[in-house]
Amino acid sequence: MAYSSTTEMTPEGDKARAGIQSVEVGFALLDVLAQALGPLMLRDLASAAGMSAAKAHRYLVSFQRLNLVVQDATARYELGPATLRLGLATLSRMDAVKLARQRLPALMDQTGHTLALAVWGNRGPTLVHWQESPSAMPVSLRLGDVMPLLSSATGRCFAAFIGRDNSVDKAQPMIEAELALARKLGRSDLPTTPAQVQQVLTETRAQGLGRVVNVLLPGISGFCAPVFDADGHLALGVVSLGSSAIFDADWTGEVAQALRGFAHQLSRDLGWSPA
Repeated sequence: MAYSSTTEMTPEGDKARAGIQSVEVGFALLDVLAQALGPLMLRDLASAAGMSAAKAHRYLVSFQRLNLVVQDATARYELGPATLRLGLATLSRMDAVKLARQRLPALMDQTGHTLALAVWGNRGPTLVHWQESPSAMPVSLRLGDVMPLLSSATGRCFAAFIGRDNSVDKAQPMIEAELALARKLGRSDLPTTPAQVQQVLTETRAQGLGRVVNVLLPGISGFCAPVFDADGHLALGVVSLGSSAIFDADWTGEVAQALRGFAHQLSRDLGWSPA
């Protein structure tokens, strides 16, 4: 394949470094997949990227070899594990995440439970760091997992506090989809109406924590505390979870108090000032 170069111009008109045009064209496919709600057929992916199916297919073959793209059982294309690694590496290098990671060992000594950090990704609250307690009960969560907004402590925290920035528009469709699924499954432990969602979010804001007990994972309870940046935007969520048999899930318990204190101090160190 022949590669052509492109030359960018700065606002001042100076000549910038040449680039590889085919890389820039191919990135359009990855960008479409990143914004899609799920896997896409070749024709839909190509159309959204503004290229022919034949041209898109050539790029996708190379992307598959690099694990940037994978195909599911129905031949639809989805982002691959290599993009996840790149995304997690970028997210984990954010200053707020770095600062939180440095302080987690002290918080684990204080609580004795598994801790995690989550940030808002393109599909919702995403786990970007995991620090498991030596005495932790095994759970099926892993780095890169996107947490549901209504059935996880992390999701409830983000749904309650993400309204401080423009991501709230992205959260609403997720909430509506989860409501529909909860009604379909007849879940009695989840909100099934918009009014019930508001009750949960109001309680979360009032307590300063997202909380679930035996909801997302049987036998597991957890909290998630919001951390804000200097502009008052939700920077990340700090999660603590453990076996419901030993995890103190009381709003005024030691775990809740420790998590609130940790998140509050981290927020202040990031420049946040409470109203």
